[in-house]
Amino acid sequence: MDLKVKLVDISTGRKVVLLNNSDALHIGVRPHDRIKVKTSKKELTVIVNITDSYVNQGEIGITPSLKKFFNCNSGETMEITTTGRSSSMDYIHKKMKGENLNYKEIHAIIGDIVEGNLSELEIAAFVLSQQFVGMSLDEIEHLTRSMVETGEKIDFDEPAFDKHSVGGVPGNKVSLLIVPIVAAAGLLIPKTSSKAITSPSGTADTMEVLAPVSFKADELQELVKKTRGALVWGGALNLAPADDLIIQVEHPLRIDPVSQMIASIIAKKYSVGVDNMVLDIPVGPGTKMENMEEGENFANTFVEIGKRLKIASYCGLTYGGQPVGHAVGPALEAKEALEALMGGGPTSLIEKSTALAGFLLELGGVAPENKGQDYAKEILRSGKALKKMQEIIEAQGGDSKVKPEDISIGEHVAGVEAKADGYVTQVNNKNITRIAQAAGAPLDKGAGVILNYKIGYKVSKGDKLLSIYAEKESKLREATVIATRSYPIIVEGMLLQKLPKFGGKIS
Repeated sequence: MDLKVKLVDISTGRKVVLLNNSDALHIGVRPHDRIKVKTSKKELTVIVNITDSYVNQGEIGITPSLKKFFNCNSGETMEITTTGRSSSMDYIHKKMKGENLNYKEIHAIIGDIVEGNLSELEIAAFVLSQQFVGMSLDEIEHLTRSMVETGEKIDFDEPAFDKHSVGGVPGNKVSLLIVPIVAAAGLLIPKTSSKAITSPSGTADTMEVLAPVSFKADELQELVKKTRGALVWGGALNLAPADDLIIQVEHPLRIDPVSQMIASIIAKKYSVGVDNMVLDIPVGPGTKMENMEEGENFANTFVEIGKRLKIASYCGLTYGGQPVGHAVGPALEAKEALEALMGGGPTSLIEKSTALAGFLLELGGVAPENKGQDYAKEILRSGKALKKMQEIIEAQGGDSKVKPEDISIGEHVAGVEAKADGYVTQVNNKNITRIAQAAGAPLDKGAGVILNYKIGYKVSKGDKLLSIYAEKESKLREATVIATRSYPIIVEGMLLQKLPKFGGKIS
């Protein structure tokens, strides 16, 4: 069938065309089926979306990215033919049935994800199969290698170090202290990070408050040559590009399967030339690892996959029962990290940051075994880490003279008060995350939460347990409703519920 090109200003991020419903019925295709599109010079297999309004019968809707590929204009003719489904879907179905996949099968799936040959629904099926069926060690290795091989790779010609966290704890801005500490000690630390998946702020989101984080591979190499350290977004580097495409699907599903998590972390680090790394594994209720056994199992699997790819790894099981520090949300976390670099900041942030940085200093041979944290604290207290962070901010295009008070935070503020006297007995990470996200984090940089009290603090009735910041008043209202209903902070003696809820007599 020949159809006339109609240019549509829709960005999908994938190879998608629009067909009118009548034409789709005529050739027998449904949404998310594939067709082959051909011009006199090029042809491409694309995914179909169907509409009754954007394109008329006899037209094919071409997105800006496909216009660039075909170098076509409105009114030109394209030939379309039906095509079979990708063999990757056969492999995904195989995984959904609980069968193991070999390297060729997993590589085909990852290749099709990168090439845009799988729809978001099909990628979701692959992610969900990992969540509910799991993967063997060999499959995780195949997945990791496939993610590396379908992107670029950087080599720094010397040992490179890095730290990563599996996440699950809001407010975990430790990398903004670890990177300058390690770089100030002379080690090379090209820190690449994802943006937030299920948290109110990822490392890249927080660093973006202070400086740009999107760089190409050659630009990252130049940055690290100047400063020995960097904090950048991995998604702009084309390193393991399948990872960010999969993350886009994981985000609305609110899942992060163990196999995909491990492959994602190691593939990104391997691609950027990392030889030595430390993994932060927060453990506790509301985190991705609910108990020590889960954390240890994850650590053992991670170390084994790292070993197979020749990456020396330390794993640190860390306390994850409440946020690190007091700030949750990009701008609030950047502000708190700067305060810590300048000699202030909360104890929990400094202790965790220096402990993990100390592992890297020991791996790099610049600190004796079991003395790494002491050396990391010395670098932090001396001001060397602050000076190094200022160099990194300037190299990445930010203002090296920025101070905590210069950082803009949400102008709309509300508080949640304690309803009883007593001590804080629980902080709910998931509810803190929900509140911060409802307030607008991480997309609204100034949105988030400040915890004024944490576990063990004594409070009086009426004290403000937490403060919510938002850039938009409507989002503040939404976040406040969630905060008042969800009990993000529990104080002993609090009445949590009155029954029956709607009055009436109890028979």
